[in-house]
Formats: sequence, C-alpha cells, structure tokens
Amino acid sequence: MLLAGAAFLACAVEMVEALTIVLAVALTRGWHAVRYGIAAALATLAAVVALLGPALTLLPLSTLRVIVGFLLLAFGLQWLRKAILRSAGYLPLHDEAKIFEREVAETRAHAAARGSMDWYAFTLSFKGVFLEGLEVAFIVVTFGAAHDDFALMIAAAAAALIVVTVVGVIVHKPLSRVPENTMKFGVGLMLTTFGTFWGAEGAGATWPAGDAAILVILVGYTAVAFGLVAWLRGRLPRAEWALGEAA
Repeated sequence: MLLAGAAFLACAVEMVEALTIVLAVALTRGWHAVRYGIAAALATLAAVVALLGPALTLLPLSTLRVIVGFLLLAFGLQWLRKAILRSAGYLPLHDEAKIFEREVAETRAHAAARGSMDWYAFTLSFKGVFLEGLEVAFIVVTFGAAHDDFALMIAAAAAALIVVTVVGVIVHKPLSRVPENTMKFGVGLMLTTFGTFWGAEGAGATWPAGDAAILVILVGYTAVAFGLVAWLRGRLPRAEWALGEAA
C-alpha cells in the first residue's frame, strides 16, 4: 500500500501541473483544439507505456532493480532537493495560481489561429499533457516492473487522474490550494527510499529486516531531510546578506 500511495501522490502532482496548463489554454482559446491535443498526448503516452512495460519485464530481476533503483534515486533526489530548498526559503514555493495566470497571459499574447484548428492551443495542450504524462508513465512502468504489479500502479495512476480531473472540473481553476511542495517532499522521500532499497537489492545486498527495512530507510531519509531544512533556515539570513553584497 505504501508503494501505491507513493505512485498516487507522484501522479497527482504531475497531473495538477498538466491541468493548470490545459485550463489556462482552454479558458483562453476554447476547448476545440485542446481536446485534440489532450487526446493526441494520451495516445502517444499509451504507446510509450505499451513499449516500455513489456521491454523492462524481459530483463533479469536483479538488473531490473538496479536500473529502477537508479532511476528512482535520480527522480527522487531531484524532487527532494527542490522541496528542501523551498521549505528552507531558498526557492519560492510552487504556486499553481501564478503559473495559471502566466499561462493565460502568454496564450492571450498570441493572435487567434485562423482556420478550423487552433494549432497553438493544440500544441500547448499536447506539450503540457505529454511532458507531465511522461513522468507519470515513468512512475507506473518502473514501479510496476520492480514490484511485478502493473495493475496496481495503473490503478493508482487512474485514481489520481480521476481525483484531479473531478476537482478541476468542480473548481474550474488550478488546484492552487493543494500543498504541492508538501506532496513533492513526501514523494521525493518515497522515491528515494524505494530507489535505495531496490538498487541495493539488485546489487546483491540483503536487508536484515527484509521489506520492513523500507520503513527504516524512509525514517532515516526523513530525519536527514528535516535536519537539512532546519540547517538551511539557520543559514538563510547569511545567504540573503551575501546576495545583497554581491548585488
């Protein structure tokens, strides 16, 4: 269940970002071209998952876990690094409302497309859904292959899609109240934890407590992450002074 929860949260974060782009384009230029852009992106993503999923299952389990562990560590540490810096005040918090306003302004700056198809709106919606969806596909494929349970990961991603879509339709605006940095902090910890666990297992290590070691690793990474946040917050005034002197 912990793995499914991590997949659900990670997919939800990416889908919130895709929803922000789609709504900004659709509310500014209409839904006609946006619907085609979304459909094209989903079809492309389905093809990517269909190709990658079976290919990964052909690898030996130890090799697969090393590869998946490395990929999860790469993604997890990237998310965790940004979440720590945002929590410590070194980076601005991710604000979907501001991103939505910026997307709307950029979309309105382009003249309306001529003809039956608004290719600008199509391209923006396709790019937004496809790029964010690639990370969702990566999560589904890697988690499913390493845990040998694609159905559970697909169900987690589908649940995230349903929740984000329903909430988006109801509020009809970006999900600006979602504590996205908190979600990314948690997802970063989970991805880093699973990456460490599977990568070490694939390399031949044996965890003393078996699968229970996942919780120990998670607690350890959480303690280190919160310790870094506290340490960085203590250094923030000095960092701000140094930036002011440099300016």
